[in-house]
Amino acid sequence: MNLNKISRRNFLCAVGLTTAAALTACGSSASSAAASSAAASSGAAAEPVELIVFAAASLTETLTAIGETYPAENPGVTFRFNFDSSGTLKTQIQEGADCDVFISAGQKQLNQLDSTASADVNTEGLDFVDSDSRVDLLENKVVLCVPEGSDKGIDSFDALAEHLKAEDILFCMGNSDVPVGQYTQKILAYYDLDEAALAAAGVITYGSNVKEVTTQVTEGSVDAGVVYCTDAYSAGLTPVDEATKEMCGQVIYPAAVMKAAPHADAAKAFLAYLQTEEAMTVFEGVGFSAVAQ
Repeated sequence: MNLNKISRRNFLCAVGLTTAAALTACGSSASSAAASSAAASSGAAAEPVELIVFAAASLTETLTAIGETYPAENPGVTFRFNFDSSGTLKTQIQEGADCDVFISAGQKQLNQLDSTASADVNTEGLDFVDSDSRVDLLENKVVLCVPEGSDKGIDSFDALAEHLKAEDILFCMGNSDVPVGQYTQKILAYYDLDEAALAAAGVITYGSNVKEVTTQVTEGSVDAGVVYCTDAYSAGLTPVDEATKEMCGQVIYPAAVMKAAPHADAAKAFLAYLQTEEAMTVFEGVGFSAVAQ
């Protein structure tokens, strides 16, 4: 993996320049999705519109950058972003919070709100999602990170598993209601590790979202942590290993417009834009990728 360290300030500057260039691009390189997005948003933005976007914490930097440049081509559109763990966002929507677009870091949280999802997942029969608008927007990677200058010898998931079995390190992971925590649980199960026993032994500490896990690793308060590739990149961390599909499956970010969206047309136009090459350039700049089929 070739992930160079970059400061958050430099990252935001770089993304801003990339996004601005992408938004001003024209000609034959523009995708049909971009054209339809521009047409839709043009009509939707005839009057000022504040789009309310609920998004996984790992999208903070990229969506903030896109939100600063999108109005240049879509006058009148502004954003109110709510970044948090996907589980927390799902609960807020369920409890009646206004939301135009929900981008989750895992399928489970969106499925729990989608009436077309399996009853095994949507156990309450909730119906908040405009299923026709739903897309698998992005793919991320789950990576293992250690503090800079660490001398624990944790250079792979195999090594992490050995240290956890020896109970001689402090490991940070996301809570069980957080997608990155759920992916980490699958990795622990892959190595036949008992999470509850390790937590009881004081070997595991938790973060309420991926940003909290990243912070604990960056500050050196833990010996290792599992985060997303994109968060490691934004925090200037160099991952020591990447989880395979066999360990935790694909890390897919689904997105959809909500049925009760206050600004449904503008929300659909924005979601269409996020699927264009221009937007993907921004996402790829921090390690996201289009979903592999």
